[in-house]
Amino acid sequence: MTVSHGFGPVYDENCEILILGSFPSVKSREESFYYAHPQNRFWRTIAECCGCGTPATTAEKRALLLGHRLALWDVIERCEITGSSDASIRKAEPTDIMSLISETKVSRILLNGQTAMRLYKKFWPELTLPAVALPSTSAANARFRQNMLVDAWGKALGIKSHKK
Repeated sequence: MTVSHGFGPVYDENCEILILGSFPSVKSREESFYYAHPQNRFWRTIAECCGCGTPATTAEKRALLLGHRLALWDVIERCEITGSSDASIRKAEPTDIMSLISETKVSRILLNGQTAMRLYKKFWPELTLPAVALPSTSAANARFRQNMLVDAWGKALGIKSHKK
């Protein structure tokens, strides 16, 4: 069954870094916002990297991103997927990140996991912006403990970790 993304990117004209995931989880599609599954560590990781408390509401999440000049979207606009499993993704169609980039100051791209990076390279091989694959914040990536995520993401964001 083909599933559409269902909600747009978070950005404004001041954003300098674009964070791309692969495709929203079932929970995120139900909530119509990114990383809605309580086990996903994205919001906690970004908040720790920025020295902030973990946002709870969609408005707080948007404010955290935009306040730190971060844009957020996914690589895939629509695909065939079983549940939330990246491994099951088939017939992926890309989002229009070129339009987002043209409306912002984005100069770097961070990818949340290897699936996002693989598809990013497939869809936009001509894009010359620096792009870095980071460890996935998914709970399925149990190999990376929270402090390891904060270290990796903090370095990529250019923000030193505020917690030791």
